[in-house]
Parts: sequence; C-alpha cells; structure tokens
Amino acid sequence: MNSLEQAEDLKAFERRLTEYVSCLQPATGRWRMILIVVSVCTATGAWNWLIDPDTQKVSFFSSLWNHPFFTISCITLIALFFAGIHKRVVAPSMYPFSVAVHMEQFCCLLVHILDILQYCCPLSDGFSRIQHVL
Repeated sequence: MNSLEQAEDLKAFERRLTEYVSCLQPATGRWRMILIVVSVCTATGAWNWLIDPDTQKVSFFSSLWNHPFFTISCITLIALFFAGIHKRVVAPSMYPFSVAVHMEQFCCLLVHILDILQYCCPLSDGFSRIQHVL
C-alpha cells in the first residue's frame, strides 16, 4: 500500500468519523438543554427551600413535602443521571478521543507483532517493508 492510498484511507476514515459525530450533535444539544433546564430548576428550588424559615422548624421530609418544585426537580435530575444523561451530553467529544486511543494501541500492537516476526524470520524482506509503512 503506497502513501497515496494510505492518505486516502485516512481521509475516508476521518470523514466517516466526522459524519458520525455530526449526526450526534442534534440529540446531544437536546440532552444538554434538558440537563440545563432541570439543573436550573433544581438550583432555584434549592434556593427557595433553603431560605424558607419553616425549613429549620419542621422535619426533613416535611420540608420536602412543603417544597414540591424542589423535590420533583431533584428527583428528575437524579433520574436523568441514572438514565445516563451524562454520557449522552459528552458523547460527541468522547468518541474521537476513544478512537484515537484504540488506534494508538492497535498500532503499537502491530509494531510489536512485526518486531517478533522479524526476529523469527530475519531473512524476509516483506516485514521490513511493512514496518517502514508503519
């Protein structure tokens, strides 16, 4: 495989990865908006819950019962994290990094295999040509 074919393969792989990540962007944007809205609702409800003078006078569960907005938004936020919203929000930035790590590991493995093969078969010229490509 010559360097021109390698460059074309690399460009095709990069285009496909870029296309896949761009397909994730609309869904990721929606999940980010949901997370922002629920987080703001939880923070607002928490502020109202903390500044309420009755919060210190009643039991914990009574104070939560008296502030249903905070209770519902907090339960919703916890449920979203258990459902994996944190993975959906960072997915587009996670995939290219993961691919790069796995490709690096794969290339290191290939180099080690080629070193072993060259040690076992020192007369073969094909392995040195392959190693030159890597």
